[in-house]
Amino acid sequence: MNTTLLLLFRRRPVALLAAASLLLATSCTAPRAIVTTGKVTPQGEFRVGYNQGFNVATSSLSKVGSAVKEAASQAASQEKVDYTEATTRLQAAALAYVLDPVQPTADLSIRYGIIPRLDAGYKYAFGSHVFDTQLQLLGPTGSPENPGRGAASGTTYASIGLQFATQRAKLPSLPFLDDINSVLNFRATRNDLLVPLTFSQSFGPEEEIGAISYGLVYGHSWVSYGFAPERIFAGSVKVPELTLQKRNFSSFGGFVNLKLGYRYVYVIPAISVFYQNYGDYALLNGASTSLSGVTFVPSLGFQLRLPNLFK
Repeated sequence: MNTTLLLLFRRRPVALLAAASLLLATSCTAPRAIVTTGKVTPQGEFRVGYNQGFNVATSSLSKVGSAVKEAASQAASQEKVDYTEATTRLQAAALAYVLDPVQPTADLSIRYGIIPRLDAGYKYAFGSHVFDTQLQLLGPTGSPENPGRGAASGTTYASIGLQFATQRAKLPSLPFLDDINSVLNFRATRNDLLVPLTFSQSFGPEEEIGAISYGLVYGHSWVSYGFAPERIFAGSVKVPELTLQKRNFSSFGGFVNLKLGYRYVYVIPAISVFYQNYGDYALLNGASTSLSGVTFVPSLGFQLRLPNLFK
């Protein structure tokens, strides 16, 4: 692969991916789609990627119906809002969408092979900053240009990863959620940890034409949130704000992805499924709610491999 072609790969795809991301990304949700394989980035190589997905959470869907949307619209138009059961449902909907929204997700990523069995990367998910690393436990560590011993089509690879994301959580830009936020003045931050255990079978030596990957994922999230409403009353008394609350919860899931291409450019369709019991959450006026549910994360990714020309 000559230098001119390498520069073309370095510049044009990254520009195209950035432009596509600006058009498609609508959230700052930490990415949970698993698009890596059991083989880490070979030492000295870079991989640049773009991933577009959709987060579908049953907990959020169950908390938002036509009645909640109507209540949000009505409350947003009032100068004084009486605290009722509808107000409790508005808070539960806001929490559900921050904990696990129903919305598109997108991220740009770059990875680098540090040593033969270890790489590290960074993802920018339009408001969420993600740092991760992956340790290869099984399989050769070569490249399509320089295959390792035992590399062949069907070779099994395995790795374990660690991904940490931090973000200032916010509600998606949807009309009824804007109405809810105007009434509740909701604020939140969160940090997320993912630990994927990945197995894969290579298509061609050293994944020259791709791989099929599957595995298990453990996640843990830390959330801080609060409500500071200005016009919610219980009778004639203004409801005091809910000061910053801290909660954490675990997620358990599995995934499968398919990497297809040739040497330098790959497309990666994937699906991840998670279950989480978010626990109990304090609300305004002494109320509380509990949340749990399943989340589906289908995604489609594109990956550009930049080989080590100086090895």
